Amino acid sequence: MQNDKIREKARSIRLLLMDCDGVLTDGKLYFGPSGEAMKAFHVRDGQGIVDWHRAGFISGIISGRRSEGIVEARASELGIRFVVTGSNDKVADLERILSETGIKDEETAFIGDDLGDLGLMRRVGIPVAVADAVKDVRAAAAYVTRAKGGEGAVQEVIYLLLEARKD
Repeated sequence: MQNDKIREKARSIRLLLMDCDGVLTDGKLYFGPSGEAMKAFHVRDGQGIVDWHRAGFISGIISGRRSEGIVEARASELGIRFVVTGSNDKVADLERILSETGIKDEETAFIGDDLGDLGLMRRVGIPVAVADAVKDVRAAAAYVTRAKGGEGAVQEVIYLLLEARKD
């Protein structure tokens, strides 16, 4: 999709959904000595999410991996309204969120990185892939970030969406 088309569609986006591992994180899984999982989140992505909410918009995470409370804690800190971990059907989770909010597919953007995100990406108004997403996800995306997952890609998308509203 050309930049002008993305900007045009971006003006109508009200809901930003994203995967977690590989999007909000670098996709690596860290385990402590007791087997506890750890994840690293980039502060710039957090700032972008806070700015998205301050502008009056909603965000959510739909992740196929269970998080042992890590994702929920970060989401709570940032005011992320919807958090689904251990998702077996991301499209069904999207439909539930859209039903609850009254937001339409075309008013939604989703940021993904791996094959499990493709079904959801095919439904939303602006499907986004992080720079280091798998080939099929990059091919399905209307926009591919310059930043890799966990390195500010979410903030990049948010600022693109917010800037488009200024035009």
